[in-house]
Amino acid sequence: MVYFVRTASERDLDKVRALLVESFHAAYDAGYGAAKVNELVAHLFSPAALKARLAKKNAEFLVADDGRDIGGMGYAAMSDETTKTVMLYLLYVRPGLHRQGIGRDIFAELETCFPDAEIMRLEVEVQNHKAIHFYERLGFVEAGSNENDGPGQSGIPTLVLEKVLELH
Repeated sequence: MVYFVRTASERDLDKVRALLVESFHAAYDAGYGAAKVNELVAHLFSPAALKARLAKKNAEFLVADDGRDIGGMGYAAMSDETTKTVMLYLLYVRPGLHRQGIGRDIFAELETCFPDAEIMRLEVEVQNHKAIHFYERLGFVEAGSNENDGPGQSGIPTLVLEKVLELH
């Protein structure tokens, strides 16, 4: 199948949510258990949370679509705290479609969507070695860590990765 990257719409959100649920369980059940993953998914990817991301200004919500199904998704937004920094919050590909270039294509599109950004930053779970390797191949380097143990946070430690963006 050939997947085309495009801007997400509200009609995509059910399929995006299903992709995120599948991806999160594949990535995190072994380390955190299905119950913790279900709790995270319910909070992070509720229909209301996805709609809010879709509507956010200075953000891009993309999907990789083959005409029948959503094979991947990405979401990034300009940082509210740091100038000239775009935060890559979500980049997931359906587990059965890994290593086919879908994630790379979504990233390539997101990378060009923020002409005022100089840095792209993301957080990745410290045990998610596949994701860390993927981002390192895209040019990201480690810039710190976050324990995420404050009120309302996931309690899942992450690495902070950054990439200097080429001027467009």
